[in-house]
Amino acid sequence: MSAENDGTQFDRLPATADERVVEGRPTREEVLEWWDERFGIPPATFDGHTFWERGSGKIWAFADDVASPVAIEGLGLAFLRTRREHWKPTLEAVQRFGGEADDCVIHLSRDEAAAFVAGEDQELDWDGDWGYLIVATDVAGEPEPVGVALYVHGELRSQVPKGRRREL
Repeated sequence: MSAENDGTQFDRLPATADERVVEGRPTREEVLEWWDERFGIPPATFDGHTFWERGSGKIWAFADDVASPVAIEGLGLAFLRTRREHWKPTLEAVQRFGGEADDCVIHLSRDEAAAFVAGEDQELDWDGDWGYLIVATDVAGEPEPVGVALYVHGELRSQVPKGRRREL
């Protein structure tokens, strides 16, 4: 493993801080702890997945394992953005794993969810933590995670990327 980030390759996250070689690189342990503390998603949910960093703070999840480093364009799914003040889950990670969450999930009505996926910000009441939330709505009668929002000062700010926004 290189001693610095290389944007042309994926490097496996170290298991613990004791194994960290690249300064500032998160560990598998820290990633699992963050998902558990923020969203209540048990670490066992990610058994069978390896975590990789490509560039600075772009974490990917891969449902297999390969030798590290890997010089390819994509590996699994974009999972988490780190190396900023607050870590941010990706839309893909929330849609894949967010159904396991029992904390920091805001459930929207169909109309509110339609506005959310269209990229609209909304003034909504929320009595939980501020910050990044998993947005869910009912699909076929069951709650389904649809994306990530940032909740601050009574406003739910859609984090749906422009290219993924839809009119429902």
